[in-house]
Amino acid sequence: MPGASFRFKPFNLGRAVIWGLFALVLLLAPLLFTSSLSQTMLSQMGIAIIVCLSYNMLLGQGGMLSFGHAVYSGMGSFLAIHTLNAVTGGLPLPVSLIPVVGGLAGMAVAVLLGWVTTKKSATTFAMITLGVGELVWAMSLMFPEFFGGEGGVSGNRVTGAKPLGISYGPQIQLYYLIAIYTFVCTGLMFAFTLTPLGRMLNAVRDNPERVEFVGYDTQKVRYLAFIIAAFFAGISGGLAALNFEIVTSEVVSGARSGAYLLFTFLGGATFFFGPIIGAILMVLAFVLLSELTKAWLLYLGFVFLLMIIYAPGGVAALIMMNLRVAMFGHLRRLWVGYVGLGLTALVVLLSGGAMIEMIYHVQLNVATGPELTFLGIRLNAASADSWFGSAFVMLTGIGLFELCRRQFLQNWSDIQQNIEDEVQRRGGQ
Repeated sequence: MPGASFRFKPFNLGRAVIWGLFALVLLLAPLLFTSSLSQTMLSQMGIAIIVCLSYNMLLGQGGMLSFGHAVYSGMGSFLAIHTLNAVTGGLPLPVSLIPVVGGLAGMAVAVLLGWVTTKKSATTFAMITLGVGELVWAMSLMFPEFFGGEGGVSGNRVTGAKPLGISYGPQIQLYYLIAIYTFVCTGLMFAFTLTPLGRMLNAVRDNPERVEFVGYDTQKVRYLAFIIAAFFAGISGGLAALNFEIVTSEVVSGARSGAYLLFTFLGGATFFFGPIIGAILMVLAFVLLSELTKAWLLYLGFVFLLMIIYAPGGVAALIMMNLRVAMFGHLRRLWVGYVGLGLTALVVLLSGGAMIEMIYHVQLNVATGPELTFLGIRLNAASADSWFGSAFVMLTGIGLFELCRRQFLQNWSDIQQNIEDEVQRRGGQ
């Protein structure tokens, strides 16, 4: 156009390196972790990364606390598994494109339900999403023709055309399909944050009144972001359908939505890479921690409470704050405090865990006798010594942790003041 000027952003080497490393990790991970369990977990991590990032489009970027995000990933799973069965029946569609069908399904459901859902914001929005989630979950048990009832809907991903001999039967073949979708979807969602719509979504989160004042419809902004987030959630649901080859009503349950919220928050909703960390933690908790103890949900609850109290920004915020301290050369002043906090927290965790395991043993395994083994230590749930020893160590650990925390906060405050002074000095120069 005559008179128009275009400005191109310079090449960002650091960002290119980060994306290159991300692609390299996705490429080499199954070659380093070659067991069947490892490749299965890696596949689930890729799926979880997509859905947690899509959830963070609502929570972190738009300030929309949703209790029903599993509706859109779950509906993507159901449409994907039905499409997979149609491919088995002769539908000429590559299996590799079935996740896109899941994404379109999630987007269609969001188009239908999103306008009502996004009419309000804040607490009202959260309650509407909770109601929609419960409604869809109840419907999943009322219409077995589509949702499969309690048994769900199963399929077989080894079907249709097999280009280059790729059948997606071996787990590693499916992993690389998931890795491609994970990389592309992550890139697209990051690109969304740089678009005018993404920037306006941030503005709606921070100051909706001012956005309305300058002439934008905040509901339309939320609605469009809601649809885009549902599309990516549906893709993750389609990938999950291929991975597990069965879809049940659990995929649209409130517990699944709660898991997305919990681990996105733990990873750090204020940073783009935070949900990636949360997704990895989610798979580790669901697959490994659940195998180690029956009380794994209780431990997760404690971790969530501690993160809210001591690190509300999540793991990503902790990483970024320490990187900033390291850039100014002050990180060495904190390592003693980190060691002290880590050791005392470990003492509290192990002693508290011993008491929790004894309680669970008394309630669930009383027929096997009062003795149990916890991390190689023999405990007796019927002995006062085990209870007193665990309680004494835990209380001592809590006291030492509090002392370490106060000293650490004092050092942290001094370092932050030094950094601010150095920033002002550099600015003055």
